[in-house]
Amino acid sequence: MMTTSSLGSSASKAAETPSAAATPDNEGSFFKRYGLLLAIAVLALVCWAPQPEGLSVTGQRMIGIMLFAVIVWSTTAMSYPVSAGVIMALIAILVGLAPKPDAAGLFGTGAAMRMALAGFSSPAFCLVGAALFLSAAMVQTGLDKRIALNILSRIGTDPKHIVLGVILCGFILSFFVPSTTARVACLVPIVVGIVHAFGLSMNSSFAGLLMITVAQIDSVWNIGIKTAAAQNMVAVNFIREMTGVEISWLEWFIAAAPLAGLLSVALYLIVAYLMRNSVGNLKDGKAAVTAQLKAMGPISANEIKLTVISVLLLLCWVTEKKLHPIDTTTATVCAIALLMLPGIGVMNWKGTVERINWGTILLFGVGISLGSGLLATKAAQWLANGIVNNFGLANAEIFFVLAVMAAFLIIIHLGFASATGLASAIIPIVIAVFSQLEGPNVNVVGLTMIMQYVVSFGYILPVNAPQNMIAYSTGSFSVRTFAIIGVVFTLIAYAMVLLLSATYWSWLGLT
Repeated sequence: MMTTSSLGSSASKAAETPSAAATPDNEGSFFKRYGLLLAIAVLALVCWAPQPEGLSVTGQRMIGIMLFAVIVWSTTAMSYPVSAGVIMALIAILVGLAPKPDAAGLFGTGAAMRMALAGFSSPAFCLVGAALFLSAAMVQTGLDKRIALNILSRIGTDPKHIVLGVILCGFILSFFVPSTTARVACLVPIVVGIVHAFGLSMNSSFAGLLMITVAQIDSVWNIGIKTAAAQNMVAVNFIREMTGVEISWLEWFIAAAPLAGLLSVALYLIVAYLMRNSVGNLKDGKAAVTAQLKAMGPISANEIKLTVISVLLLLCWVTEKKLHPIDTTTATVCAIALLMLPGIGVMNWKGTVERINWGTILLFGVGISLGSGLLATKAAQWLANGIVNNFGLANAEIFFVLAVMAAFLIIIHLGFASATGLASAIIPIVIAVFSQLEGPNVNVVGLTMIMQYVVSFGYILPVNAPQNMIAYSTGSFSVRTFAIIGVVFTLIAYAMVLLLSATYWSWLGLT
């Protein structure tokens, strides 16, 4: 029987390497073994191919690097941090040794390296780094666990109430813990404790459905809250770069929260229906949660300080552009400075640095650089022109284009283990596609926001998101069970996107 502590350890490992448990013999899988060779072959083919009309050599090579990144990320042929370093090197060499688009001479490795490092100087990169520090503070003080236990201690012992409690935990933690893997890693050991308290096996349908709920609800609220997931920061950054529009926390929440709320209700109904005959009323679960809460002892001074700072930060996010001019990134960085300030803060560098997933930060910075490079070399615009012209989208109805693009993103996400990687590769192209559409009422920003919501639809396979792999690492459900529920949930989510596009988002002026 897996203990809570061992589960926590496996959850951490799954968070660091989201695809590590994808298959029983992942190291020997075909795609992992030959993914790098395939990526190199595709890169060489694109770079050595005849130069297409309207595309510069630098743009052609950036497309090759993008395809290299997509293949490496989707096949997990190398770890994300290593792939980030390789992508930076490829940009520096291949783009640097390419001729300048509009002048004599080479582009220059120095200029190309600045392009490769551009993502590390963006406000979005800074915000994600600060958010990971905030998540580390939550874990270090145990405040995230206390919040979750307090919610679960009040829900009763009916299985449906427990599902509702898990959904509420995912919802509330999304406001205060801006890391999906951190939220799931917090909830998974608690749910394991509940399952064990009921005297049930981790292989029971009750345990499996609860674990699937933990993973899916955190993905759902990645949509609703701008600061809940790194991939949102990728989209916001590219929207700002390409359109000059800055989306505030509240603007994002007003647009996205209804979709996340509807999906939360749908998830509850699906799981409650499947759980209806799994177990009866469970008497010891509440006592187990109460015991865990009691074992934590009274709330500490550091937890109180972290709560106050987190609530103030949330208020700053919500009132951005309304009551003050302080942007989300600046507010978050100031909060982290307070949290680490000697004599006032709740953590120090030595105790925090080991809790930060630096590989995620590196991947995020390079992901932004990759998208920025596609924009700077006009490769994204060239690809968008091809998509619009070849598929006849220029004069198509906005609703039709949105439906096609959303379906495309859902399908392509099946090959990705990182929504951040998917957003980095696809959002610049999505923005460029919408910019090519003809008509006076094309809201590029609004349509891109909707597409970014779909980027978070990693519901079908465990390998589609790190949070899925954390839950999968418990061994409580099979890939088949997750996929069946995920397909149904994804179809509902897609239908809701279309419904809101025709109604609510249209009324807001997003479509």
